[in-house]
Amino acid sequence: MSRPRIVIVGAGFAGYRTARTLSRLTRHQADITLLNPTDYFLYLPLLPQVAAGILEPRRVSVSLSGTLPHVRLVLGEADGIDLDGHTVHYTGPEGEEGTLPFDRLVLAAGSVNKLLPIPGVAEHAHGFRGLPEALYLRDHVTRQVELAAAADDRAECAARCTFVVVGAGYTGTEVAAHGAMYTDAQVRKHPMRTGMRPRWMLLDVAPRVMPEMDERLSRTAERVLRQRGVDVRMGTSVKEATHDGVVLTDGSTVDTRTLVWCVGVRPDPLVESLGLPMERGRLLVDPHLQVPGRPELFACGDVAAVPDLNQPGQYTPMTAQHAWRHGKVCAQNVAASLGIGERRAYRHRDMGFVVDLGGAKAAANPLGLPMSGPAAGAVTRGYHLAAMPGNRVRVAADWLLDAVLPRQAVQLGLVRSWSVPLESSSPEVARVPGSPKRPGKATGSAGQRPDGEEAGTHPGGEPARNHPGGEPAKGQPGGEPAKNEPSGEPAKGQPGGEPAKEQPGGEPAKGQPGGEPAKNEPSGEPAKGQPGGEPAKEQPGGEPAKNQPGGEPAKNQPGGEPAGSRSHGGRAKGGQSGSPRASGKPRRAVEAAGPRPARGGSGKPGKASRASGAGSGGKRPTAPSGPSRSAGPPTDPGPEPPANQPPPGPDIAPGPVKRTDGRAAEGDS
Repeated sequence: MSRPRIVIVGAGFAGYRTARTLSRLTRHQADITLLNPTDYFLYLPLLPQVAAGILEPRRVSVSLSGTLPHVRLVLGEADGIDLDGHTVHYTGPEGEEGTLPFDRLVLAAGSVNKLLPIPGVAEHAHGFRGLPEALYLRDHVTRQVELAAAADDRAECAARCTFVVVGAGYTGTEVAAHGAMYTDAQVRKHPMRTGMRPRWMLLDVAPRVMPEMDERLSRTAERVLRQRGVDVRMGTSVKEATHDGVVLTDGSTVDTRTLVWCVGVRPDPLVESLGLPMERGRLLVDPHLQVPGRPELFACGDVAAVPDLNQPGQYTPMTAQHAWRHGKVCAQNVAASLGIGERRAYRHRDMGFVVDLGGAKAAANPLGLPMSGPAAGAVTRGYHLAAMPGNRVRVAADWLLDAVLPRQAVQLGLVRSWSVPLESSSPEVARVPGSPKRPGKATGSAGQRPDGEEAGTHPGGEPARNHPGGEPAKGQPGGEPAKNEPSGEPAKGQPGGEPAKEQPGGEPAKGQPGGEPAKNEPSGEPAKGQPGGEPAKEQPGGEPAKNQPGGEPAKNQPGGEPAGSRSHGGRAKGGQSGSPRASGKPRRAVEAAGPRPARGGSGKPGKASRASGAGSGGKRPTAPSGPSRSAGPPTDPGPEPPANQPPPGPDIAPGPVKRTDGRAAEGDS
C-alpha cells in the first residue's frame, strides 16, 4: 500500500513549522512535499538588522533541505489548485511547469504586499519582505548618504539625505530606528560639505506609534525615535509620490529620494481562486484548521481565518506568533487525519511583543510586563534567539562583533532598483532578466512580520524607474520599454518594440549596410528584415551569412547571426535587453549545424560582431577567415566553416574579435 502524500504550499512561519512537526510525527509513514519559491526559511523579524548592516543575509536564512531532512523540497510557486483532482499546479523558478498530487493539502502561502491607490507609490517605492529588498535598501541608503556628502548644492544634499517611512507599525518603527543609527554613523566618519545631517521621517495616520501595543510601550518607542532625531508625524500620510519627493496629506512637500512603505499586507490571492467561503480575503477554517466540507484541505497562517476561542466572534490576527503556533496544531491535525495521534483545537495565550529599536534600546512586554531600555533589549534579543529554528550561534556572533567593531558601510550593487519593484507577488525573489512573470502566486516563503507589515524604498539615483505590475522600465533588462502610455506599448527604436529606421536589428534605411528597407505592406504581413516576418539576408538575426557558424555564408559580410535566433515578434537573443527568453518562455534551441550566436549580434552597424565559439580556456576567439566588406566574393562558398574555427563555446565571447587574414575588422580598436 502506497504511503499518503502530503503537500504543503509555502515555507513561512506556518508552513515551515507544519513541515517540521509532520516530519517528526509521521516518521516515514507519509511522503511530505514542501512547495516554495526559495530554498530557505526567512526569519523576517530580523530583516531590519540586515538592512542596517548588523546581520549578514545568511544569518536570517535557514536552509530548508538542511533542517527538514525527511521532507522533499520543490522550488516553485503554486498558481492553481484542483481540489477535485487532488493536484497542485506550480511554476518553477525558470518558467517550467509541474503538478503535485496530494492526499492532504496544507495551504500556508502567507501574505502579499498591500498596495493603496496613491499616485506614484507603486513607481517610487519598494517592499521590505525579502532579502533582495533589504539588500537594496542597504545599498540605496548608503549611496544616498555618499552622494549627499559629495554634493555642493544644499537642496540636492537635503533631498538625498532625507528618508521618509510611511507606517508606524513594527516594521516601520524598526526601519526608522535602525536607519537613523546607520546613517548617523556614516556621517560621523565622512561629514557632509554643507554641514547637514541625515533626516528620517516616520508618518502614520494612526494617533500614536505602534497602536497595536500597550500605550506605555508606544510612548517608549516614540521617545527613542525622537532622541535619535526622527521626525515623527502622526495623523499624516502620503498623498502623492514623485521622483523628487512626496506630497503629504497636510499639504506640505518633502524633497526626498527614499520612500519606505510600511502600510500592511493582505492574504495571498491564491486562496481566492478556490471558490470557498472567505473572510476578508482569508480562507474560513474551523478551530482544527480544517476547511469545512473538505476533509483533505487544511489552512494556516495569514491565508486562514482561524476562530479565536478566547474571543468568540473574532479571528486570530495575521502575526508571526500565531502563524508559528498554527503550524504546530495543523501538523498534529493532519497526522490525526491519517490515524496518527489525536485532533486538537487551536487555542493561544498572548505571550507579549518585542520591538528592537537598535543598539541597547528596545520596547517589550513579556507576559504583560512593560519594559524598556537595556533590559528590554536583552529580552528582545533573547526572544529572537529562542524563536529562530537555526543559525543562533552565528546571529549571536554578529551581534557581538557589531558591539565592538564599526559597521562596514559599502555598496555591494547586487540588487538593482528594477529587480525589486513594489508589487503583489514574490517579494522574496529578486527579478532577473528574462524571468517569468508571477502575478498572484503564492508568496509564503519569507514568513510574516509580527504585525504583518511590509516596507519599501524609493529608487532614487537609480537609472531605472519601476512600473506597477513589476515590469522593468525603459532600457532595463527583461522588460519591454513603455511608450509613456498606460498600455505599456513600446516605442519605436526602443528595445522590445518596433525597430526604427537606422536602428540595430530594425528596418535599415537606404544607403545603410543591410540593403533596401522593408516594404511594410498594409496587409499586415511583415516584410523581410522585420521582427515576426521572414528575415532578410545580411541582416542581424536573419539568414546566417556564409562562412559563419550555423549557416550558409553570405556575400560581403564579415559575420552574421544564425537564423532561428529570433522568435516571431520577439527580440533577438543577446539584444539590448540581455534577456535569454521572451515573456518567460524557454529558450529556443538553435540549429544543430552551428553554435549559438554571439550576444550583441544586433549591435550597431559597422561594429565587428563577437564570435560565439569561445574556447573553454577563456582565450579570445578568432573570427573565421573570409572577405571583408570591400572584398570580392568569397573563395570558398561551401557550407562548411573554415578549418581554423574554434569549437562551440558559451554565449558570451570574452573579448573583441581578431581576424586571422591580416586585415583589421571594422570597429576594432
